[in-house]
Amino acid sequence: MNSIKSIFKRYYTKELEKDSSKTVYDLFNWKKVNVILKDYKTNKVLVDMKNLEFPESYSQNACDIIASKYFRKSGVPNNVGYENSMKMVAHRLVNFWLQALRDEKLIQTKEDAKIFYDEMVYGLLNQMYAPNSPQWFNTGLALSYNIKGSKQGSYYFDEKEKKVVESDDSYSRTQASACFILSIQDKLLGDHSISEQYVTETKLFKGGSGTGTNFSTIRAIGEPLSGGGVSSGLMSFLKGLDRNAGAIKSGGTTRRAAKMLCLDIDHPEIMDFITWKAKEENKVRNLGKMGYDTSFEGEAYETVSGQNGNNSVRFSDEFMKKVENLNINPNETIELKGRVSNNINKSIKVSKLWNTFNEAAWECADPAPQFDDIFNTWHTCPCGEDGNFNTSHNRINSTNPCGEYAFLDDTSCNLASINIYKFFDINTKEFDVDGYLHIIGLIQLALEASIHWGQFPTEDIARKTYLFRTTGLGISNLASLLMSIGYPYDSEHARNLVSALVGILTGYSYYISSLMAAEIGCFPKYEINKEHMLRVIRNHARTAGADNTSYENLNYEPVIINHNLLEINKFDKLSNTLKEVWDKALKSGKDYGYRNAQVSVIAPTGTISLAMDCGATSIEPFFSHVTYKKLSGGSFMTIVNPVLEVSLQNLGYSNEEIKDIVEYIMRKETITENGFEYEKIIDGKIEGAPHLKKEHLAIFDTANRCGSGMRFISPMGHVKLVASITPLISGAVSKTVNLPKSATVEDFKNVVLSSWKLGVKGISLYRDSSKVSQPLNISLAEDQKTQLEDLTYNELLQNAKELQAKHHYSRRDKLIGIRRGTTHPAQIEDVKIYTTVNRNDKGEISEIYITTDREGTIITGLLNSLSKSISVMLQYHVPPEDISKMLRGQKYEPYGFVKKHPFIKSVTSISDLISKIIDIELDDFSRCQIKPDKYNHINESIAIDSPPQSQKTIGERLYDSICPTCSSTRMVRNGTCKICLDCGSTTGCS
Repeated sequence: MNSIKSIFKRYYTKELEKDSSKTVYDLFNWKKVNVILKDYKTNKVLVDMKNLEFPESYSQNACDIIASKYFRKSGVPNNVGYENSMKMVAHRLVNFWLQALRDEKLIQTKEDAKIFYDEMVYGLLNQMYAPNSPQWFNTGLALSYNIKGSKQGSYYFDEKEKKVVESDDSYSRTQASACFILSIQDKLLGDHSISEQYVTETKLFKGGSGTGTNFSTIRAIGEPLSGGGVSSGLMSFLKGLDRNAGAIKSGGTTRRAAKMLCLDIDHPEIMDFITWKAKEENKVRNLGKMGYDTSFEGEAYETVSGQNGNNSVRFSDEFMKKVENLNINPNETIELKGRVSNNINKSIKVSKLWNTFNEAAWECADPAPQFDDIFNTWHTCPCGEDGNFNTSHNRINSTNPCGEYAFLDDTSCNLASINIYKFFDINTKEFDVDGYLHIIGLIQLALEASIHWGQFPTEDIARKTYLFRTTGLGISNLASLLMSIGYPYDSEHARNLVSALVGILTGYSYYISSLMAAEIGCFPKYEINKEHMLRVIRNHARTAGADNTSYENLNYEPVIINHNLLEINKFDKLSNTLKEVWDKALKSGKDYGYRNAQVSVIAPTGTISLAMDCGATSIEPFFSHVTYKKLSGGSFMTIVNPVLEVSLQNLGYSNEEIKDIVEYIMRKETITENGFEYEKIIDGKIEGAPHLKKEHLAIFDTANRCGSGMRFISPMGHVKLVASITPLISGAVSKTVNLPKSATVEDFKNVVLSSWKLGVKGISLYRDSSKVSQPLNISLAEDQKTQLEDLTYNELLQNAKELQAKHHYSRRDKLIGIRRGTTHPAQIEDVKIYTTVNRNDKGEISEIYITTDREGTIITGLLNSLSKSISVMLQYHVPPEDISKMLRGQKYEPYGFVKKHPFIKSVTSISDLISKIIDIELDDFSRCQIKPDKYNHINESIAIDSPPQSQKTIGERLYDSICPTCSSTRMVRNGTCKICLDCGSTTGCS
């Protein structure tokens, strides 16, 4: 039997055994980097740090994000007062974990300590793994820099005193958890009451953390109160808590509060809960017609309720079986049950609930489905801390805001993710299984250390985290691995491979957890949950192929590993390792138990994926074949996704063929518009590329359509991948299935019902245009004109100068005689603006006059100058689209609400108003708050089961979402969250 000491071996730092004068930091080449981050709207400098030290392999983007997000900015005892080297951060984190493990007696010798330190530092610096953001923020500040801070009302379980005590300061212990689940009881005052929920959520939101709660315990409207009278109902309290969350955002941070609201399908107010956000979304539309700003951060959304959380309905198997049976029995019903009184109980048709749920999700992306019985089938601790099996408080009732952490109420989880692509050798085409196992074991020790020396926001969370010790290790950058190997994302080969990798991660983590238990004991509540936990481990082992007996207490058949397929694809070692680790996890667990009740999740990994230079986050596919390399000056260089070239090479294409394919993707053509010539990238698609074999096309399918290409990963391709890994992880998968605007309610029903049948625990669905702040698929590489929108104002001017110099236009075609045009009246604040757009005899925009009622004022003079400048540019054949993009988004007074214009209801300046007017004259209403009734600028359709032949899909980029940190528009959807590709800010946990 191996012991925990078997983990402490040199794998990546063997060189240090040969030369004792070297340190782990000498194994890297280092460079000096400047990090400057600006607000894209105001051009205000947010971060300006010079001469920072990073490994040479780090991209500028990774350096920018790590320095701006994770470097400690004050109190550091060096000559600059802040962290200025990645060496400092690595030491701060790893040294803390090391000292905590020594205190816990999991590391007992100097040699083991040295190995752990070197191997973990190497893995972190080599971007092989990353802990979640709270670790970077908090861990090791007191130990490394004596930065302690004041008391913040945090708690930990004191093992000597056998009770929860308050922490002495902010940083001697670490607040390493990103994920929290809170309980709530049906009472107004006291512990776990409705009023205490306000306080606890406030504390969590203030620190940037998120929380999830199942509110099904709260009595419904009309139920009797003990003191007389009746309850105002669940929804009244949910709306109050939502307002509180919004206030904390506006008062303490620019980021919206992250919270998950769950409700069981049999709650009397379930219909109101299901339709809550859909009704509020209709209010936003109506407010938009009245002229209010309908951007996500605008006045309209601030006015309505329900915008500060993700809503989920907990569906039981009983309900879903009735849904499945609706074709046979359309009159199936369920009973909605009062929480304290049967007087309000009522039956409701399953079809009505089912239709309403999917219609609401179709209309506004909320609520999402969570399958209660599937969650609890895989629950390792259904006896909780009191030994009462499967009682309501001992079930898995909710998840964290992103949906990946699912466990008992009043617990927390600290996460880390492995950059899975780092373990694939692109030359030998082999996956380094031994290195993968090595890193898994070390990280699980670090996560355990973060519990041992951790602190938590409430006394209950401190106690129960100590009692159950859940950890959450996952993977990232899966898309790079699959494309490099040559597996389509939507294929049995891909699903089987990722299942094996995730299965190894979970199985080996449980094995390491059992070795920790052998050394220092199980998690304190293991014995009363032992029978159930071992049953779950056996079911995991069966899915992995390590146990051939029948599943226990499962009423569905999970997706299992196909070992024959692994062997056929020359992944014999992965196949054998998968069986071995689960065999070890089960046998060692029987003998010693486990130190941790859970060990794995699949989180969105937003900011930390960018910090690891991952090509794609979490288990998400690539968005496009074209990517953007950030340069030190803040600009971007357009390049082909480098993994695509690796894949082509591994598929046997010659260097000359690869060059031709890349040139095809990046091909440009000369366009002439209005007598003006310029070059543009055509569209970045791969279909039709020379030499590319038809059977290889699916390997390069992306999350959205690339340019004029027609291929993309079907919605069910995402669902099937989630289903393949769900029975091999402890928690769940944070994943959103994106559907185009034309998706129907029936499409939604198909995805949700299929997810349940396949054993998915929970999933989110998003249909384009279901939010008033509409996401648009605007690929930077679609053409050079579109790329302009991501340039700064100065870069736009430089771009215009270069184009002018290149084409040497000197001919100006002035308008002569009577003009034909349209006048657009608008009023911003108390300033009336009249914009007249004139056209030449060819129908081209050739003149714009802007006037105001403010005669003799400075604004009149400035508008005259702006009119002349724009008109001259048009008459020199500068395309009006480019002028619009140059003016778009500029912010100065007057700005805000717009009166008198039928389509434009909000602008950031007069320049922004002119930009929108030009767009309208070009028949583009996509940036207007109000569209004409028959306007359909983006025509889309969908097929759920297979990629369409001639369809257009909406990608992940969220054009109308603006980063709250740097004001960038480069926001993309990431799992159930959003992330900024410029500064790394995320709405999620990672």
